[in-house]
Amino acid sequence: MTKAPYYAPSGGLPPQTQLLTDRAVFTEAYAVIPKGTMTDIVTSNIPFWSNTRAWVLARPLSGFAETFSQYIMEVGPGGGSARPDTDPNAQAVLFIVAGTLTLRIGNDIHTLSSGGYAYLPPDCAWSVTNEGKDSVKFHWIRKSYQWVEGIDAPAPFVTHETDATTIAMPDTDDKWATTRFVDPGDMAHDMHVNIVTFQPGGVIPFAETHVMEHGLYVLEGKAVYRLNQDWVEVEAGDFMWLRAFCPQACYAGGPGPFRYLLYKDVNRHMPLTR
Repeated sequence: MTKAPYYAPSGGLPPQTQLLTDRAVFTEAYAVIPKGTMTDIVTSNIPFWSNTRAWVLARPLSGFAETFSQYIMEVGPGGGSARPDTDPNAQAVLFIVAGTLTLRIGNDIHTLSSGGYAYLPPDCAWSVTNEGKDSVKFHWIRKSYQWVEGIDAPAPFVTHETDATTIAMPDTDDKWATTRFVDPGDMAHDMHVNIVTFQPGGVIPFAETHVMEHGLYVLEGKAVYRLNQDWVEVEAGDFMWLRAFCPQACYAGGPGPFRYLLYKDVNRHMPLTR
């Protein structure tokens, strides 16, 4: 497996001489959290995790995006958790961006490196440790599972992005493709976490306007993204958070590929009551 050039935050704090002007923005339709905001003083601690800190990129907010949370976890040597999630209905995707993570699912042990991907269903017995000498950094995306009578929850699985299926969008000359870790037709899954890749000059050629909420973390490259009525420059390490029906499109800027980790909620009726 080839180690991908994923971006991961390193923390720290800007100097006192730095200007305050930045690209961070929060609107009624979208938010942009640039990589420069991911400093030491905005990290969070999570119960039952040792030698660990988290950058919280998204959490359910009433009237905004409501279905998921997303963290970048940084686990130091010897750190981890035997009780990572206290919510039995929470499902999770882990995606490794730096270092090596040991994941235990029941009696099975997996070693995940950069590009490694794990799906963990609700009420799954899992734990993680960092058995290496360097910190490991990974995305942890959580969603409360929406049960449907007659459909069982998915089984856990572990894979790597190089082993997943990449499908080019039609009529794009392979400039826009999606790496899928789950079959879109599998109704057991109520969320997808994919990798979207644009080659330099690739575009989303219309303003997508749809019911799915999104979290987009830029793994590599740069682009100009259309969010609602605004054009926003984004680069590796930036995070975009889109509520349902926010119009969206992009131009990939080059010189290399533009790639992002994409969350969306799928395969369920729209709730009519809360």
